[in-house]
Amino acid sequence: MGRRTAWWRAGAWRGRSSAARARVAAATAVLCAVTLPASWSADATAAAGAPHADDSSGGTAYAFAEGAQKVDGAKGTTDAPGLKIGGTYRSSLAKGDKLYYSLDLDSESNTYVSVTAVPRAGATLSVQDGIRVSLQNGDSNSCSYESASFGAANSPHPVTAWGARTTSPANPVCKDAGTYYVVVERVGTAKSSPGAWELELAAVSEPPLKKAGSTSPPTSWNSASPTPVSGQDRRRAGGAGFSRATAVGQGVWRTDISPGQTLFYKVPVDWGRQPSATAELGSASGGGHGYAVGALDLALYNPVRVGVEDASVGYDGLQKSVSLAPVPPVQYANRYAVTDQVNAMRFAGSYYLVVHLAEGVADTFGNGPFGLKLRVRLDGAAQAGPGYLGQSVPHNLFEVTADDREAAAEGGAGSGDATMTAVAVGGIGAGTVVLAVLGVWTVTARRRAGGRPVARGAAR
Repeated sequence: MGRRTAWWRAGAWRGRSSAARARVAAATAVLCAVTLPASWSADATAAAGAPHADDSSGGTAYAFAEGAQKVDGAKGTTDAPGLKIGGTYRSSLAKGDKLYYSLDLDSESNTYVSVTAVPRAGATLSVQDGIRVSLQNGDSNSCSYESASFGAANSPHPVTAWGARTTSPANPVCKDAGTYYVVVERVGTAKSSPGAWELELAAVSEPPLKKAGSTSPPTSWNSASPTPVSGQDRRRAGGAGFSRATAVGQGVWRTDISPGQTLFYKVPVDWGRQPSATAELGSASGGGHGYAVGALDLALYNPVRVGVEDASVGYDGLQKSVSLAPVPPVQYANRYAVTDQVNAMRFAGSYYLVVHLAEGVADTFGNGPFGLKLRVRLDGAAQAGPGYLGQSVPHNLFEVTADDREAAAEGGAGSGDATMTAVAVGGIGAGTVVLAVLGVWTVTARRRAGGRPVARGAAR
């Protein structure tokens, strides 16, 4: 989110959720809701299946990946701690820091490393503040670098930049096996708050193809602005981080959002499909008095958390909407395009929609919460993939599974054991939960055996 800048030498640029567990988690959350305080909103109850956003940094709530390993970045390459492909890590970045992490890479797979920085709530920021991420080989040659900043609103929220090592012949200095370095820098002005920013790092790999395909990016695609999807909205609370993003499909989704809050959703997108989205912020209860710059921000990230597109709109207390610019259908050859918007639409999987409401909205229009609608559309027909030689790490990262589709239809978080967190929040004993789970499974089995359909949403 915010503004991103990138440079690539060669256009360089999570597992499965069980459908049964998703149904059980939803049922358990309902059971737990009867013991929750009456002050909880419907969205808070729905979100009870996911762990609380970690606020140990004393600031902007962000749900770091469960079980993420803590690691300290080094000041130089000699002491750089090693990151494992498929792993997720937590670190921190002090003002003025430039930190190094290492990766041992083969000569065949493409590697992507995302870095999400989370500043404290209330931190003083400028439009220049942000992070810069690069990936370098052992001779300090850059394979890629990208910067991410906080945008015109200067509102503290998670921002993500990434590094990539691809094995393209056009990038010979980065195609060999060996040790590579992820370099993370904090950039900005002297006026920004001095507190450290929390970091989440995730490293993934993409296998080579069984057979080489075209290296020519598409020359034309339907770039007309799509009509936002219409229909009855359904409540779907957003997650507080990438690993806790709430699954949604095509449809109209409704929730509440407070100033300073960031919501994460994920949309399964097959090869050949073209996603689009519009976010609508409802009017303030007191009407329009004043103006907040860049108040509502909507961003799209691909399955490896690479920013594809983002847009923002100011707020004057009256209803406002913001739509993403059109992006091309997902194709493998998109990676050879020059523009970031096309280049990032390079593989299928779960794409992320991230919505942020600026802290400054509270100064003029109160703490809210404010009504939010998210209209998600998927155009185009699903196609076969390019034919990978092996699996991604983590598995199934670049495909849409049956579980992904069902989670999108039913609102599953798609990762983690949501059931046990719902138990912790609701205060239900273990024995009661076991009985509840068994009951849900039994009812589900009988319904299917009896030929009665299970209700689904509008996801496609």
